[in-house]
Amino acid sequence: MIDLAFVRANLPLVEEKLRARGMDPSTALGNFTDIDRKRREAITQVETLKAQRNRLTDEIAKLKREGADTTSQAYQTRSLKSEAEYLESAAAVSDSRLREILQALPNLPQDDVPTGKSAEENREEKTWGDKHSFEFTAKPHWELGESLGILDFNRAAKISGSRFVVHFGQGARLERALANYMLDLHTKEHGYTEVLPPYMVNSKSLFGTGQLPKFAEDLFHCDDKGSYEPGVYQENDHWLIPTAEVPVTNLFRDETLDESQLPISFCAYTPCFRSEAGSYGKDVRGMIRQHQFQKVELVKFVRPEDSGVEHERLTRHAETVLERLGLPYRRMLLCAGDMGFSASKTYDLEVWLPGQSLYREISSCSNFGSFQARRANIRYRPAGAKKSEFLHTLNGSGLAVGRTYLAILENYQQADGTIRIPAVLVPYMNGDTVIRKQQGRS
Repeated sequence: MIDLAFVRANLPLVEEKLRARGMDPSTALGNFTDIDRKRREAITQVETLKAQRNRLTDEIAKLKREGADTTSQAYQTRSLKSEAEYLESAAAVSDSRLREILQALPNLPQDDVPTGKSAEENREEKTWGDKHSFEFTAKPHWELGESLGILDFNRAAKISGSRFVVHFGQGARLERALANYMLDLHTKEHGYTEVLPPYMVNSKSLFGTGQLPKFAEDLFHCDDKGSYEPGVYQENDHWLIPTAEVPVTNLFRDETLDESQLPISFCAYTPCFRSEAGSYGKDVRGMIRQHQFQKVELVKFVRPEDSGVEHERLTRHAETVLERLGLPYRRMLLCAGDMGFSASKTYDLEVWLPGQSLYREISSCSNFGSFQARRANIRYRPAGAKKSEFLHTLNGSGLAVGRTYLAILENYQQADGTIRIPAVLVPYMNGDTVIRKQQGRS
């Protein structure tokens, strides 16, 4: 959430940043200026009325000591109290409306984020690795996985519906191997602490990271005793997590950390559940858009002055996974119109998929500034300071396991349909160096 005082003091800049995101400021901000003015006027008038009432109260006390009549002054006191209560109510209504406006505003893009409306205007920052060349026609992962008997989309659809998959044999082991390798890399080399959070969260947690209220249709809400009402963030209703970012970021909700604790770096391996609302008809084949997938997530809590450097560091940690696996990729700086709601700057890492002859996003690494911390009330106390401040949060996939899995199938496929296993994964694959057709699978 953006600070009210910042919006008030920098309204032209806020309008410019919203336009950069492809939004109409007059629609997004509504009558912000009028509401804010009326709220401040009401608060000022309330203070004036209270001061008048206090003077009258002192006068009444003096008159009573003198035995004088205080009827007129008492009437004025009641009138002032009634008027102040009315104005306080009006200020509360304005305050509520301002919160609604601020909660619906996306984060403001950093100055170096390119202007643009869609993915076509994202900027390529770097490429790494040579695209694999084959002496045969490369196949997409769904054909490879089904022919090897390690992926089964039809049986998954029978069990759960579309956009699910069942893994078998070496395929199931590959998924587990990737997760274990990523966790080991990030904890042993990159200094993250592993966390195993709940896979269900309440509405307040999803509000804190920015998924609610705007993106409710993208989530799976549990049919439990709680019921979701827009704007009401309960403790006892539950949603399946869309990413580990939500529970891990909310670990420190409503807490104040000491500066000495920062930076804090967590990694978590969890399933992720997404309704993929609005994506029907797109990527219907394979594992690109699943309702359930697994991901290793990286989350950082940092001092504001460190968030830029930590963003670059987190992105490099995600890139390291791709490089160790020998998967060609490119880093894209997202334009303002293609960034997520809560992000102020985002790098997308896109892996090359030869079976489809295209790049696919495999990690989004975002700096949220104080946006999530303000919504979730996560603060830190700078050394020697009397007042606490909002810290900065960052997160990125390190990596999406399913998309890494399919990238390995497509990049390491061989002419006979088998899949070579990247060297770093061999110890995690029980010594197997090749994925072959599963026996007894049809």
